Amino acid sequence: MRVENELYGLREHLRLQQKLKNPGVIRKMEPSEKSAGGAPDPETRLQEIRTALGNCTRCKLHKTRNLIVFGAGSPSAELMFVGEGPGADEDRQGIPFVGRAGQLLTKIIAAIGKTRDEVYIANIIKCRPPGNRNPETDEIAACSPFLKEQIAAIQPKVICALGKFAAQTMLETNTPISRLRGRAHPLTEGCQLVPTFHPAYLLRNPAKKKETWEDMQLIMKILGWDG
Repeated sequence: MRVENELYGLREHLRLQQKLKNPGVIRKMEPSEKSAGGAPDPETRLQEIRTALGNCTRCKLHKTRNLIVFGAGSPSAELMFVGEGPGADEDRQGIPFVGRAGQLLTKIIAAIGKTRDEVYIANIIKCRPPGNRNPETDEIAACSPFLKEQIAAIQPKVICALGKFAAQTMLETNTPISRLRGRAHPLTEGCQLVPTFHPAYLLRNPAKKKETWEDMQLIMKILGWDG
């Protein structure tokens, strides 16, 4: 059975790559990341995950955070955005991407003909790191099971990784974002990951918006949203 599953995964990967005509990064999916049959509806499952998370004290970030930023959007979204971690505005409101970078993300989502309520937005970690530093290994280890459960509940067809840290973490690679973006990378049997620049980076480097729009067009093509 294991050999059959591996062969199926390889065939699926080749099929996706033939369709998208790009090599991508192959990340082996753990069995726990595969969706199980007979699971609760996505909304109920997300509520269960949030309940299990509780007033989390699993890593040191709970000592400095104000609010946990779980995620927001449609439980049945075909498209999910995953960033690095909450910032100051998100930490105060408990909602992902609500600061200046979040306002730009909202505009990007609108540009592909959707609203924030029609996609799902989350982060690698759910508590703000002090000074907006990068999440540390133990913090990711404590938080990643909940993100994986969210992905398994929603079962998006595409995950857009926002920025280098999110893309490298999810793909388990050190490849620069400049080489990761512009392509779709098989993440699970039913989901592809498309990396792009973080909205905060775009605020500092507006010339990169053109490349981000190219990534959004790729996402629309995969999802059949391009007409």
